[in-house]
Order: sequence, then structure tokens, then C-alpha cells
Amino acid sequence: MQQRLAILDDYQDVAHGFADWASLEQAGVSTSVFREPFQSPDALVAALVDCRIVVAMRERTPFPRAVLEKLPALKLLVTTGMANAAIDVDAASELGITVCGTPGSPTAAPELTWALLLALARNLPAEENSLRAGTWQTSVGIELAGKTLGIVGLGRIGRRIAAYGQAFGMDVLAWSENLTEEAAAEAGARKVSKEDLFRNSDVATLHLRLSPRSEGIVGEEELRLLGPEGLLVNTARGPLVNQDALVRALGEGWIRGAALDVFDEEPLPAGHPLLAAPNTVLSPHLGYVTRESYSQFYGGAFEDVSAWLAGSPVRVITG
Repeated sequence: MQQRLAILDDYQDVAHGFADWASLEQAGVSTSVFREPFQSPDALVAALVDCRIVVAMRERTPFPRAVLEKLPALKLLVTTGMANAAIDVDAASELGITVCGTPGSPTAAPELTWALLLALARNLPAEENSLRAGTWQTSVGIELAGKTLGIVGLGRIGRRIAAYGQAFGMDVLAWSENLTEEAAAEAGARKVSKEDLFRNSDVATLHLRLSPRSEGIVGEEELRLLGPEGLLVNTARGPLVNQDALVRALGEGWIRGAALDVFDEEPLPAGHPLLAAPNTVLSPHLGYVTRESYSQFYGGAFEDVSAWLAGSPVRVITG
């Protein structure tokens, strides 16, 4: 029996370059690739209603219970990475859908975080645009050496950021609800309260998972504490920051600037207020978009599909 496999949100049209999906035809699997985001849950269901296997790229397409219930043919849902807040894993299990994950790069997101921070500190996007327009040197940047770096969330990524900060000669502070002084010290940071982190940091960077507890964890109070010379970096999840407060902070000068790779709504729609906000460096959720990361994502997804077809699923994610 022919089985249909859908690969979603292949924005760069590269999925076939990172895994031999065509070879699955020998196992009776036909592959469809979707490059553009679906405009609604109904459009998603209409496109996937007869799919037995779906490969989702990170959290680009949500799979809540209401969508999964309308996909009766779906039996295997693969997410790149080993966690995906956009998939209702419990609902999938109840509906008999196996959810599998993949390996990922430990360095892609931290490296982008540091690239955005350096670009913001030295005003690189504005200076490049100015240079191309025929103007020479229009702003004065700042150096990171001797500054204080505040890390909100000292997990796998946060620890790498702490090491980068130390390498650049920065004093490193850290906070999260369950962080211990010992864990902070092991990463070369000092544990402080959230209030003290934002009050004393020149740069605050976010590396928390999004949850009901962490949503909006940075709001007006934290941004005002960061102060008119402070920089905010968010490469984790957009809703960690109160978007309205951030737009006001940038427009009214509560902070010096913000570097953002993630947003409440993705892709970011035309006319979004952040697109017009001053003193920003914005990137389209590129934290995991590298050749090395995609090799692990698509290669791992191919392994997941092959193992499931053979009756022995690997890297199964449970609720």
C-alpha cells in the first residue's frame, strides 16, 4: 500500500539535499515537500488529510489536538529536535500517533546569539545600510570587555553563552527559578535574583524554554531595570518577552537596543511594530538554520522514518 509522507516548512528548499527521501519509494512511500507556511489549521488539514507520515521542522507548524484529531491517516509525526512545544504529544499518543525526534546542533543557537549581540553592540546593520547609501561612520558602538552579561536560563545553551562572555572578558550573572549557586559557579557565573540581573547587567540574554510559567517573564519592570544603556537579546522564544512593553522600551529609550531572532508570530507579518522599532537587530528565527544543524535534523528524521517503517521506532517522544 502506498504511504504518503509530507515534509513541512522547507523554507529554503533543501530537504532533499540533506537526506535521500526518494529512496523511500522502494518501501512504498511517496514524499511531498511543502515550502510555504499554511495560512490556517483548515489549510493544513486539507493538505495532510491522507498523510501517514509527517516531518515537521521545529515549531513552524503547530499540531494541537484539534488538528491531530482531523488527521486520521497520520501514524508517525517527526519533529526536528527532541522537544516541540507546538505538538500536543499527549493527544498524539491517545490517537495512536507515534512522535519521534532527532539530534540537533549544540552550537548553532549559541553562535547566532553571539553574532546578534556583536552586531547590536557595534550597530552593524545600520552602519552597513549607511555605507551602501554613501555615508561613512554614523554611530558609536560599545565594547563587551568589562561589561556585565546577564543570562536568564543557564541550561545547555546558557552555559555556552556564559563561556563566550568569559572569553570576551565579561562578568557573568545568571538567574532562573531553579538555578543553584553551585550550578552557576560551575558555568563561570554568579547566581543573582532576576531583579538584580536586570538592574546590574549591560546585556541580558534569554535562554529559557517557553511555558505558562515563563511566558512574559520579561516585561516593563525588567526592561526599565535594564536601563537606557542596556541591551536585550532573545534567541529563545518570542513570548518570553512582553512584546508591547518591548516596543515601548525601544521607542521611548528605556533600553539601548534589542537583538531578536524570535517573535510572538512567525513568520513576522508585514507592518509588525518591531519592524519599525529603532535600535534593533532582527533575524528570521535562524538559530538552528545551519548546514550542520540541518544535516542532523533531516538526517535524523530520515532515520526515524526508516526505523518506524521497519517496525522499530527510535527517539520516541512521550508526554
